[in-house]
Amino acid sequence: MNKILEQALLYDFYGELLTTHQKEVYEQFILEDLSLSEIAESAGISRQGVHDLIRRCQKALEGYEAKLHLVERFLSVKEKVARIDEILDEWENEKKDTEKVVKQIRRISDAIIEEL
Repeated sequence: MNKILEQALLYDFYGELLTTHQKEVYEQFILEDLSLSEIAESAGISRQGVHDLIRRCQKALEGYEAKLHLVERFLSVKEKVARIDEILDEWENEKKDTEKVVKQIRRISDAIIEEL
């Protein structure tokens, strides 16, 4: 997965656990794509201070994910739901055996329930 996308997902799930200052700086870097110098200037801290703060935020967010696995579960469920959509599209287009489609969807939905 793209590193920026991964960091944005981690922030979406765990960002509220950061301090207000950490959130502001991290959002500017990850979501607004500002440079370290631009953030340093607007926050009134050094470029190195911004770099260190972003690294601490990344480590904290990755630590939360290592313990809670919310992003991992989200991506897994999203993948399974996409597979259900594919199965339904195939069924609509090819008029496959309904019983077979129901079994496939039930198997995937059971896997989703297990993950939750």
